Amino acid sequence: MKLISPKFIRSIAPQLDLLNTIGGGVAQPQLQIDQRPKGIILRVAMPTVPAESFRVVLNQQRLSVLGEYRHQPDDELAAPLFVQTLDLPANLDLARIDAIHEDNELRVRIPFLNPRDQQREIDIRHN
Repeated sequence: MKLISPKFIRSIAPQLDLLNTIGGGVAQPQLQIDQRPKGIILRVAMPTVPAESFRVVLNQQRLSVLGEYRHQPDDELAAPLFVQTLDLPANLDLARIDAIHEDNELRVRIPFLNPRDQQREIDIRHN
């Protein structure tokens, strides 16, 4: 007599895997911010996390880097692996942010604004 069907085992396995992940099954992310002459580079290293698990969200002057675990890419159930939110300074060009994942590391590049683009002479109107 079987008490647990194979169908039930297959349906519960993603949830058990997810709980194992939440319980510490993934390595701690390493975050590093490097300032370069042309801008900053935010580096997040998590060797066990695939590129598809990362998200980068910009909301006004706040940049959030998220990692989430899904058993299957189309699963609705996801566990947050980490969230790092940074308040960005005004001297960064938010329109030119880009991100790349290579060599098990996410790199978010944010260039500085060109100081010449920030300075302009204001016309004075005469009444």
